[in-house]
Amino acid sequence: MAEYLLRFDDFCPTMNHEKWTKLADLLDHYSIKPIVAVVPDNQDSSLRVAPEDPSFWNRMNRLQANGYVIALHGYQHVCNVRGHSMVPLHRLTEFAGASELEQRYKIESGIHILQSHGLTPQIWVAPRHGFDHTTIKVLGQLGITTISDGFARYPFRLDGALWVPQQLWDVREMAEGVWTVCCHPNTLAERSFDHLRAFLQAHHSQFTTVEEVRQRWSNRRRSLGDRIFDSFWRKRIVVRDLLYRVRQQNLAWAAGA
Repeated sequence: MAEYLLRFDDFCPTMNHEKWTKLADLLDHYSIKPIVAVVPDNQDSSLRVAPEDPSFWNRMNRLQANGYVIALHGYQHVCNVRGHSMVPLHRLTEFAGASELEQRYKIESGIHILQSHGLTPQIWVAPRHGFDHTTIKVLGQLGITTISDGFARYPFRLDGALWVPQQLWDVREMAEGVWTVCCHPNTLAERSFDHLRAFLQAHHSQFTTVEEVRQRWSNRRRSLGDRIFDSFWRKRIVVRDLLYRVRQQNLAWAAGA
């Protein structure tokens, strides 16, 4: 039977507080303890979707105290570096391809900011999936050895870190494996919220936690099957994105006709 983790990205003082409050109430109802990816010093204008919340950091502390796992979501969420990511889904990222000196500065600064607000980041979530071997090396030296990314059915160890795969962007029933679903509260549509609520009602007992995953999978090495799955899943995502762009283009043409 499949197990699930929920991950919510792009947390910062100017996020959509109204949508998140609604989501948090739903998660609390089913005792779900998700990963919350926090941008330490957001400089990405696309994440400024609401007035700055002066109580944001206090709210993050309450989530942490309630068992939510705080993730370091990059540094400023500004993706202007061109490099080869270990999860190559985007050309421009914040970390992949940057020098070790620059990456260390960003990661140290991000950790310091979160710690100054009383938060302890336990896991790494890279903006746009952009990170490389240098990123993992620096993270490990600074005490973060769990990564939420990659494609596999089960978590695995690679480069001295535990990778907890993140394979889905919406909830769906799977036959087996450990599946992380990434959601973005800022852009979550009402129908997506309703779908999530129905899924949690039916499958809440199958949701696990980062701590449980660490206990069960921390010694599993990456297998040949993982590599095959990774290749297949990447191609599937490329096709999905291509079909989405084609549909959007067709809608634009129809609207202009």
